[in-house]
Amino acid sequence: MTANPKLNIANFDVIGFDADDTLWINEPYFRETEEVFCELLREYLPKDALHAALYATEMQNLSLYGYGIKAFVLSLIETALKVSNGHLSCEVMHQLIELGKAQLNKPVILLDGIAGVLEQLSRQNKRMVVVTKGDLLDQERKLMRSGLAGYFHHVEVVSDKTEDDYRKLLNRLDIRAESFLMIGNSLRSDVLPVLNIGGSAVYVPYHVTWHHEAEAKPEEHHDYHQLERIDQLLEWL
Repeated sequence: MTANPKLNIANFDVIGFDADDTLWINEPYFRETEEVFCELLREYLPKDALHAALYATEMQNLSLYGYGIKAFVLSLIETALKVSNGHLSCEVMHQLIELGKAQLNKPVILLDGIAGVLEQLSRQNKRMVVVTKGDLLDQERKLMRSGLAGYFHHVEVVSDKTEDDYRKLLNRLDIRAESFLMIGNSLRSDVLPVLNIGGSAVYVPYHVTWHHEAEAKPEEHHDYHQLERIDQLLEWL
């Protein structure tokens, strides 16, 4: 599915943007860290088994830690302790902590085309918001370092993106669901819950996506649209 010319941006009072892998690069940094983790723990398990063990730990911890780099590092350490039967060296523990710090300090690299899209929408006086999961401090820091903060009227960092989370956001913004358009790279977080409450969504896949965010595409839905690149949104302006 490519750009649908029937989508009229003028129909929406607020346009929401996901942050990670919609505004800037994020998931590749997690995968790079995970590869180093597997190398550090290679004496205990093969790579595929380590990936599986880490994912299982992340899922168990999700309700406790939520999303973001800090939660990820805690799961790295816990998994390392499990697979090593508690014999993890202080040196490896230190390296895992340093991996997390290094990831927190990664450069904020904008996705191709996003700056032009936000600039054009701003010229049309569109009200734009960021709706993102993750650690509050980290997301605020990335937004400031990105140079994009001035385009957004509101930033919402949530523990999850459920239908209730979106309803609460729309209540705070004092708009109807029909007036809200969400743009992001996750069907699970950015598309399906918005469609389910009566809003509209644009799915822009990113080439690397955490498999926890994977979901089947919705059946034919007049409020669902898909683009190959974020700058295709300009065709609707």
